[in-house]
Amino acid sequence: MDFEEQRAAFSALTAETGVSLSELSRVIGRNPAYLQQYVRRGSPRQLGERERGLLARYLGVPEARLGGPERGGLIEIPRLDVGASAGPGRVAEGEAARRPGAMAPEQLRQLGVRAAAASIIRVEGESMEPLLCDGDEILIDRDRREVPRRGGIFVIRLDDTLMVKRLRPAVGALEVISDNPAYPPRTCSREEVEVIGQVAWLGRSLV
Repeated sequence: MDFEEQRAAFSALTAETGVSLSELSRVIGRNPAYLQQYVRRGSPRQLGERERGLLARYLGVPEARLGGPERGGLIEIPRLDVGASAGPGRVAEGEAARRPGAMAPEQLRQLGVRAAAASIIRVEGESMEPLLCDGDEILIDRDRREVPRRGGIFVIRLDDTLMVKRLRPAVGALEVISDNPAYPPRTCSREEVEVIGQVAWLGRSLV
């Protein structure tokens, strides 16, 4: 990443986590405006190695997400330690807690997913069966937030609940669909649905 890409990645990460720049400035022992100036003015030009490490550990993400080096031939991917409901709905109260996952860079390239835009999350519930089952892990591409005409499977926030659903565009609205026919579809205005990203990959245990 160049310096501008690092700032953009950091800004996107703080927006995703909801942690304030002033709080993060205190984490690295700086005045409350330090990271705000970094993001908005490019001063300092880049984060120091120590500061980058402190921020990565505090946010629970790999340093590569903030412009640091990749480790061990694999790319660390933030794994959100909370489920995206595929059932009746679950409020994502623990969303800030994270533990890293990892994927090969070739696999991400094949999927067309940038490492900085990738997150892994657990599926909860049965409403997306048989495609997605309770306990599956899915890779989210946060660069893909526009719902194509043919539709797709996305992680969304609706009614303050994080969930994974099939979305289809409708006139001035979005259809929120469960693959399990026991769960009826729902039509929502586009303002009601916050699209987090499209599901790009599925991981499933066979034991």
